[in-house]
Amino acid sequence: MNPLTKVKLINELNEREADLGVKESVSWHSEYKDSAWIFVGGFPYELTEGDLICVFSQYGEIVNINLVRDKKTGKSKGFCFVCYEDQRSTILAVDNFNGIKIKGRTIRVDHVKDYRPPKDSEDIDDITKRLREDGCAPKAPPSSSSSEEDDLFHVPVKKPKKDKKEKKKKKKEKKEKKNRAASSSSSPPAVRVKQEKEDAAYDKYNQRDRGQQDGQGERRRNREEEEERRRNREEEERRRKREEEERRRRDDRRETERDKDDRRRISDRDEDRRRERHRDDRR
Repeated sequence: MNPLTKVKLINELNEREADLGVKESVSWHSEYKDSAWIFVGGFPYELTEGDLICVFSQYGEIVNINLVRDKKTGKSKGFCFVCYEDQRSTILAVDNFNGIKIKGRTIRVDHVKDYRPPKDSEDIDDITKRLREDGCAPKAPPSSSSSEEDDLFHVPVKKPKKDKKEKKKKKKEKKEKKNRAASSSSSPPAVRVKQEKEDAAYDKYNQRDRGQQDGQGERRRNREEEEERRRNREEEERRRKREEEERRRRDDRRETERDKDDRRRISDRDEDRRRERHRDDRR
């Protein structure tokens, strides 16, 4: 079967289970519950073990990886096997990484039910051999003694808040008792307050300051009155100009009407004369 076809089948199966709401116990992933290995294929050949660990460690701690290489050239064949510390990480890896693209190539991620380590241990180098046997998970340093281990993993326990509240309450009560004892044993000494002398220059300065303020207020009022008078004069000048303009227009209208009347009278007189001449001629 074509690898891309397998990718599509796995994605369709996951989508169908998600739509139907299939429980984890009856999911197709439960068939591989005893294996923490997954198969990864179709990735670019230039990826190394470190690159694959960086990508696939997003969903769990990787404890072993087997990148299949060519025996003669040592180049990658484009597929590998990855082992997780927690088997549930394989489900996340298959659901999320299957069908994604890495550097333009679609990869296939699937479960591995019965993983068998390669048997060509004689032809591989010591580093790959040790990696296959021990894995790539970090190893915890051995503890020298139980006391050192206890000191290393000792977690300080916080005291309950009730104890802190009680301590604060007791301290407050002790402080109040001391204050009461001190007040009852001896009365506080009388405090003498020095009487301040009156400064004669202050009144003089205050009067001068008040006079300056009054002078400033008077000048401000004068400026406002002058501004008001100026505005009134301007308004009066504008009003006078409007009246003169209106008077001139009225005179012009009157002159025009007078001219019209004169022309009308002249024309009427001429018309009367013409009629009289016409009657005389007819006689």
